[in-house]
Amino acid sequence: MASRLATALTIPDEKDIDLFEVMSALTDPTRRAIVAFIAAEPGTGCGNRDFGVTKSALTRHWRVLRESGIIRQEAHGTRHRNWLRTDELDRRFPGLLDLVLEENGH
Repeated sequence: MASRLATALTIPDEKDIDLFEVMSALTDPTRRAIVAFIAAEPGTGCGNRDFGVTKSALTRHWRVLRESGIIRQEAHGTRHRNWLRTDELDRRFPGLLDLVLEENGH
């Protein structure tokens, strides 16, 4: 029986990143805080900061960000490291990520 970590992480190709899915993902203040955190600390782990939500809620927030195309995650054992998909997002939607970070006070 394979562990749940053996499942490949879902991430859209750059051409498939949808503006409305990105915008929907960014409506949540916790997800915006996560985006700002990753912008400040690229490659950080999922559990490196307390965002004031339950572990299951935080897992969902990470999944929404990944599946919308905002972040990419790499599994390292039982941990995930995270990066913003800055270059891809800037090519698809120039200036969007900068605007979100600016509005979020980053």
